[in-house]
Amino acid sequence: MSGHSKWSTIKRKKGAADSKRGKIFTKIIKEIIIAAKEGGGDADTNARLRLAIQNAKGANMPKDNIERAIKKATGSDAESYIETSFEGYGPSGVAVFVECLTDNNNRTVATVRSAFNKYGGNLGTNGSLSFIFERKGVFSIRNEGINLEDLELEMIEAGAQNIEADDDIISITCAKEDFGSVTKKLAEMEIEPEESGLKRIPNDTKKIDVESAKKVMKFIEVLEDDDDIQNVYHNLEMTDELAAALE
Repeated sequence: MSGHSKWSTIKRKKGAADSKRGKIFTKIIKEIIIAAKEGGGDADTNARLRLAIQNAKGANMPKDNIERAIKKATGSDAESYIETSFEGYGPSGVAVFVECLTDNNNRTVATVRSAFNKYGGNLGTNGSLSFIFERKGVFSIRNEGINLEDLELEMIEAGAQNIEADDDIISITCAKEDFGSVTKKLAEMEIEPEESGLKRIPNDTKKIDVESAKKVMKFIEVLEDDDDIQNVYHNLEMTDELAAALE
């Protein structure tokens, strides 16, 4: 089975090489805070918090950091974050969807608009890219001691649509409606994903030349480096040639 996880795998390797752990921790902590503030600090009764904690563990975040974030969210001085998103086209007409968690919406709007303008992109209205991106469940599992054939059989039964594996990571994609059943099946198999969540997957990808694609990736990196921005999705086709150029 094949899916759209190739870029996520490349991104993971590159992110590790770039030593961006601090940025990753900041984004996960904000997700923990907003999850705990909305649904309480008990992961047993708060599915969003449970998922955020699982992702924190997958990123090797110390337990103390996780506990401090939960306490911060449930305390009287808890920070308030706004969830917002932006849609538009970046360089070479590549579709880009930006998800944010911010405590200052005006700052975030200015930052995102500036990045789009600087790199020759155009911001659109909310919903303008709904025909390109579809929310799906995505799971990344460390490929260690797992029988891939057995895993595929169990995952297909649970509702998985696509499974990809390389030497390091197994990526599983499912419909949004099947996210819970795949999560439950992995728990039954005692497999803990390094990362899981609902992601925006492009229905169609756009293929451009390597030099133009590098400019797109620079634009994506600028967005991802901003603390207010949680996730950046795009429909750039990740060719083998481009993957090699980015390593």
